[in-house]
Amino acid sequence: FQKAFASLTTDVPPSHPAAAHLRVPRGLKGPHHIFECRRTNIMGSLVQDASPFLFPCTIEYSLICAAILYVMWKNISKYPSKDVAAAIVKARILEGLAYKKSPHLYSVDCARAHKGLFFGILVLVLTIISLILFFVLVSKKDYATLAVVEVNVCELALYAMTTFASLAGMVCVRKLKYDGNRNLELDNILLVGAQTGMFIYGTFTIIGGHFTIEKNTILILITALSSLIQTTCQTMFILDASRRSAKTAEQLRKKPGREIVTFLLVTNLAMWAINTLEKSRAESHPVQLHFYGLWAWTIITHVSMPLAIFYRFHSTVCLCEIWKRAYKMKPAYM
Repeated sequence: FQKAFASLTTDVPPSHPAAAHLRVPRGLKGPHHIFECRRTNIMGSLVQDASPFLFPCTIEYSLICAAILYVMWKNISKYPSKDVAAAIVKARILEGLAYKKSPHLYSVDCARAHKGLFFGILVLVLTIISLILFFVLVSKKDYATLAVVEVNVCELALYAMTTFASLAGMVCVRKLKYDGNRNLELDNILLVGAQTGMFIYGTFTIIGGHFTIEKNTILILITALSSLIQTTCQTMFILDASRRSAKTAEQLRKKPGREIVTFLLVTNLAMWAINTLEKSRAESHPVQLHFYGLWAWTIITHVSMPLAIFYRFHSTVCLCEIWKRAYKMKPAYM
């Protein structure tokens, strides 16, 4: 009877409507087939496709937690100095006398930021177009090399513009008041710690490009070198500008350097998109794969890329804080 039943079940073609209701006989030891139970592994494929984008988040979260715990550990049982204590008492007295605004009222002054915002959005749009072209070209074998050249030209242009913007911003914000007592230890640790990822990635890219100099590797070498220069200049600019604030009414009106801060804020979003979407793909690094091999380059990218992605993200956050706080005059008791 079982043999007859098995023959009946196998004779029904899969396209027949009754095939969906057949019970396939199988034991605990198999044999099993992936289509036996008519299951679809949607979540498994979804997690596998999203893992390159979710993996950096775990490292970024661990880095933030480590920096916060270090600052907490450093400030435990730390008594404020007499000057700081006196300033706190004075601030509380003046705060009680001052007019208290509603905590639900927020104002954003966008003056002197329109040009930087416009050019930043223009660069962001061009970067998105470049990424779309890269994904289209890299999927075709005949145009894979052209895709790598195209995205490297885009990165080189971005690094050149943001390097000049950072240098110009350093000159502009020198007019603002510098406050060396401002406590920004956590932001500084996160920014400098994440910058090591950019240095690791850029250094290994320069080494690989130097020892495999061919027709197209010069562009990769120049792009990696410009990336190191850009991150160094931008970090110096952020560390300096985050401690500055306006001190005169003229500076409040002119807001020196705010357009550059706005431009860097938007362009860092563009570079974050490049690091997240393009640099995580193995197809975009044929020279490095050829020089280091698959496993070595995979280890290098898994160590450096999450930090590089976090550097762009945290730079955007720091620039946003500079954009909000540097162009407001601090009260005398703060």
